[in-house]
Parts: sequence; structure tokens; C-alpha cells
Amino acid sequence: MTDPNRPDRPDRPADPDPPIDPDHPDHLSEPTPPPHPYYQELEFRTHEEVPVRFAVRYGEDHRQPGRPGVVARRAVLGAGWSVLQYRLTASAQGDPHAYGLLEREVSAAIALERRYGQLKFGAVFARIIGFDLTAAEPFVLYRPPAGRPLTEWAGRLGAEDQERITGQLAMSVRLMAEIDLVHRAVAPDTVRWDGTRVRLCEPYAALRAGEAREPFGTAPWASPEQRAGAGAVDPRDDLWSVAALAYYLLSGRPDRGEGPPADLADYRRLAALGQSGLYSPRAAERPHPAELMRLLHVPDPLATGVGTADPLSRRRAEYDLQLARKRALRDGTGPGAGEGRAADPAGLDRDGPAPRPPRTFLGRIFGGGDEPPRAAAPGPSPSPDAVPDPPSRSRTCPHCLLPVAYDERLLVTIDAKGNRIPLDLSGECRPGHVADALRKAYHLCPHTADGDEEHELPVPYLTTGEPLSVALVGSSSVGKTHLLAAMLGEVELGGLEPYGLKCRPLNPEAHRTYLRERVQSLKEGRQLGRTGQQTFARFADGLLVSAGGATPRPVVFFDLAGEDLAQDGEVGRFLMGVDAFVFVLDPLRALRLPSLDPVREQSGLRRRDLGDEAFTTVLNRIPRQRGGLVAAPAALAVNKSDLVRFEPSVDRWLGRALPGRHDPEALRDESRDAYAFLAHHAGAAWLKPFDDCADCTLHFVAATGGQARGDRFPHGARPRRVLAPLLSLFAMCGLLPGAESGEGIAR
Repeated sequence: MTDPNRPDRPDRPADPDPPIDPDHPDHLSEPTPPPHPYYQELEFRTHEEVPVRFAVRYGEDHRQPGRPGVVARRAVLGAGWSVLQYRLTASAQGDPHAYGLLEREVSAAIALERRYGQLKFGAVFARIIGFDLTAAEPFVLYRPPAGRPLTEWAGRLGAEDQERITGQLAMSVRLMAEIDLVHRAVAPDTVRWDGTRVRLCEPYAALRAGEAREPFGTAPWASPEQRAGAGAVDPRDDLWSVAALAYYLLSGRPDRGEGPPADLADYRRLAALGQSGLYSPRAAERPHPAELMRLLHVPDPLATGVGTADPLSRRRAEYDLQLARKRALRDGTGPGAGEGRAADPAGLDRDGPAPRPPRTFLGRIFGGGDEPPRAAAPGPSPSPDAVPDPPSRSRTCPHCLLPVAYDERLLVTIDAKGNRIPLDLSGECRPGHVADALRKAYHLCPHTADGDEEHELPVPYLTTGEPLSVALVGSSSVGKTHLLAAMLGEVELGGLEPYGLKCRPLNPEAHRTYLRERVQSLKEGRQLGRTGQQTFARFADGLLVSAGGATPRPVVFFDLAGEDLAQDGEVGRFLMGVDAFVFVLDPLRALRLPSLDPVREQSGLRRRDLGDEAFTTVLNRIPRQRGGLVAAPAALAVNKSDLVRFEPSVDRWLGRALPGRHDPEALRDESRDAYAFLAHHAGAAWLKPFDDCADCTLHFVAATGGQARGDRFPHGARPRRVLAPLLSLFAMCGLLPGAESGEGIAR
């Protein structure tokens, strides 16, 4: 006779350790017991990012299949609360992919806990207790699971339990899809059943819906598209797994995993599922999660709007009103309309293209057309040996803002000691040699006699397409230097090529120096030194950017010290001629979030309600078009967004890669989310760039992906979405293929 107390009895699931109750009011406030030889101390943050500390005793490590570099162990906190810890070992620290997977898992677990943790149906998910991604061995803590894996229940469950399991799995897919998550690890060994409810395993394989599929899982539990890594992640990927489990529980055996099971017709209870397309190998042919729940007669817990209140909805509406205000100024129908027209952030009317004002102040002074140049149609690429024709008109020096005409008598090279050596090419008859020499040469600016510091321009700046100057603006220590280095590092790795752009150095030697001293240092995890104050503004680096076979355009980047930007001095006068701006916002200074207080205390930074003084100084200095708006396109980059990565609006964007094509709709949605987030958590002064600039998009970016300790980033630098502001500026300046000239945000 069977012993009813045996732990392996299938209708009595074992639960060897009492689970920690995250809803218990004392579970994070129990006093730490006296020191014990078997106890250590463990500090971590809760899912609400509240720092806590406990005495802890650990069990044995166990390797986790499918989770590279991660080991699991039981841990007992405080007076006896049992948790599971998943930790990235020191030996795996050299693999940035392993760290990224753990970080992605924590983001997904926190998103689920914050949205559903206080609701009864949220029990279908693994319950996160806390995490620390900055520890020497980063980790995440979960409530131990109840129940047993479905592998131990196959063939032993009645029809009612099978239907409940299938229905609850469909509901879990629906809940995850609501917050744009796909679990991707739904299988009989990862799903538990305790006789009442299912419980999915930790979301270590979760991805955002719409991202490129990464190959994961095995047949028959993972869909063919997921196993192949083909196409974009879809919530219906998980429905394939639900269908495979429904067949497995009923038949007692797995199917092949290539399509509908051959004997599906033999199981009447699965007939309706088969007819719905649930067993189709293509996600697009399967029903949506809500449709499957209706088919299974499972109530949708989200149908009543439970837990869907959006604290940022009013701010998103405010963003739309601000866009309408700018459009009214441009169209001559709003306050200040008598002064003229101002461009809206799209540069386009709802009813079609509208005339745009001159793109820059200098364009109106020195000519160059009232409309920014459009990307030329693809054509034959110029020969690398071709000698560039001298420009037909003068170019404006980006340093002193005076016109410079190409003059072969002013050509020089610069040696290792910085000496300028005259370059005479009059005796060189080989076109290839002349082209190579000019590629590396400089052209002296003839205006140094006017009191400016002696300076020069790379020759391609004067002999190729219309230049584009970009200035990074922000106070000291906001991360401008790290952001620019991260941007140019991504460019060097081919980050602009998916968008149809090719990049070459404006000057090869200067570019190599920048890569060596800035980009490579950052990639090796070293913190970059602060930008020193200057007596004369010089650009940090330059690129030649081309689309298809179009003439390359020089793009130069200015990175000045925050002290120089915040002062209305001579060094900043070049700002009047800058073509585009990246305003770099620091969350530590701007956001009223208590979770940032420990970092502020550690870094010595203080929050400011009055905004960034560099923003104000620069915006007050640069020219305005009629209507009172700044004409130069701008992007407001919320740098160090990794510090607030678990806020829903931030996680929605920072947790996913940039799309491989220009997507005006996504650009508008990110701008709206970033505006609403800042308007809700920061003072109005921090949004001054958006308020003052006719064309301004907003972005969540992270130049380093973590805080430095000493002069190093302990887990390496991990840039996130750093090219988004640059791509937006390129779109607004007519440099990005597929974007209308001046297009920042689509209607």
C-alpha cells in the first residue's frame, strides 16, 4: 500500500523548504541574528530598489543548464527565510554576453513583479526577492518554487487538471505579452504544478516582443522559428510551447515539434486547439493569447483593467500638446505667429511637406540654401584615387565662424610633436599620391591674425560635401565624453551600416588617436578623464559620412568641458554656428527618485530643480528663428539610464536593441515616453531643450552601462542605444537614407 506521506507521491507535491513570503510585512525588516560561524552578510536591493542587508547562510552550488556562467544555491536569510540565489561566477566575468543575460533576466523579473506581484494571478510567475548587479559576482534572489515539474505529472493528471494547466499557461502568456515580454522557456521541466496552479521558471530566456529572435530551446517545446532564431520575437512563440505541453499531458509523450502532431485527431479535447492554428509552425498563424483564452473559456484577468493605471498618461498628453504648440508656431496660428513660422519636430505637416526655415544661422549668412540637403540617390562611388575638386564656395570654419576658401598655399601636415610643416604638391603628378596626401593633410585657417588661436581644418572638410557640426552639451560629469566615445566606438564597429551609412575618418591620424585614447580605453573598462577647460573650442573627432554613392559629408563632434559651456565666455562663441546639438542629461542631478540617493551620496552629486546650467547658457546663446524657437536640430539624451533601467518607461527602451532601420513611429514613441518620464520625475527646467528647440527628440541611453569603481567599470563598459540620438540628428539633417529631410518625429 502506498504511503500517503511519501514525498514522491504525484498528488502530494513536495516543498522541502518553507518559501519566503515577499508580501509579509516583516520579511525585509527582521533583525539580523547574532554572528554565527556559518553566516555571512548579504546586501541587495528589493524589486522596488530598496537597499537591505541580511545575515545569510549558503548551501551548495549547482550548475544551471542553459544559463552560461550561472550557478544556483539555496540561501537562508535572517532568522530562517529560504531563497534561491542565481549568481554569475567570477570565472564568467569575461563574457559580456553572460552578464547581459543575467541583467535581462532581472529586468524581466522586476517588470513582472511590479506589474503583477500584488495580484493573485501573479503567482504563476517566479517571484523575485532582490538582486545586486554591481556585486563582484552579480546575483538575483527568488522565492523557492512550490510544486513539481510537469515531467513528473505526465500521464497522471485528470482531464480537469490538464485543462487548468493549459488555461493557466495561456493566461501567463497573455500577462507577459501585456508588458511586451516573451518567456521562451516554457517546457515540462521548467513549469511546475502544485495541484492548484502552475508556476513558470525564472525568466532567464525572456526577450522583448519585436526584438530579433535568438536561437533558444529544443524540439518539441520551442517553436521552429525560435529554435532557428528567424524573424522577430512574438508572444505566440510561447503559445507553441503551451500547445506542445497540452499534447504532452494528454498523450503522455512529446511530439516531433515540427507542426501539428500526426495523431492530433485522435484526441477530441485538442480538436478545437488544432483548428485554431495553435499547432502551426508559424507564429503569425497561431491565435493571439487573448483569443486562446476565450477558446479555452478562461477569464481574462486584464479585461477589467486591473493594475493598468498609467501614472505618466497625463504627461504623454502634455507632450502631444507641446508638439501642437510648435506646429502652431510654424503654421502661423499660435502665440507669436506674427513673428513668423517655426518648424515642428517632424519638419512635416499632417497635410504634406511645408517650407522649412534655413537650417542654420550660418546658412543664412554665408549661403548654402534654405533647405538642408537630402541624401543623394545611390550612384557610383568616387574612386579613392580621385583628386577632390576644390569647393566652389567658401566653407565656414567651425572654430572661429569665419569663411575659409580652399588655398593650396595653406596646406600643411602635422608631425608627432605638433609642428605644422608646409605641404607642396605642385610637383606630384600621380593622382593617387595626391589624393592620399590630401586625405591626411590640413588646411590652415587664415584668420588667426584676428586674435584667434592658430588652428587648421582637415582638408576633406573643405573638399567634400556640406559639413555638419554636432556639439554635446551638459555640465561637468554628466557623461558627455563617455557618450561620445561610446557613439564613435559603435560607429567603428559598423553600427551605422544597417541604416545605409558608410563612415571614414575625417583625418586618419587624428581619428586613430581618438580611438586609442578614448574609445579603446572605454572598451577596456577604464573610466575616461574629465574634459579639460580650453581657451579655444576644437572638435574632438570627425567622420566622413556617406549614403550610397553620395558625396561624403564631414561630421565633426565638439566635446567641451561643462565649465566652458556654462560660462558665457569667448570659448563658447562657436556655438552660434553649430548645426546640431546633443543635450546630455544626468539622472542623478535631475530625477526625484529615492533609489538614486545612495548613488548621489557616493558620487557627491546633488539634485537640481533649476535644470542644467549649461543647457540654459547654450540655449540662450544660440540663434533663434522667427517664432522664438531654436533652429538647429537637437536630441535630449537621458544618459546613465542604466541607473533607472527598471522603471517601466526606461526598461521599455533601454532593454531592447535599436531597430536595424529608421523607424519614425518608434522614434516618436520613445520621445513621448522620455518626455513623460522626465516631466513626472524632474523639474520642468530639465525639459528646456525640448521646449526651446523646434526639432528635438528624446532618448534613453547609457554610455557605460554601470557605475565606475575607482577608475574602472568592474563589469566592463556596456553602451546602450548610444547611436539613437545621432541617428535622429542625421534624419533631421537629411543625412539618413529613408528619412525625409528634417524628419525627427513622424505624425
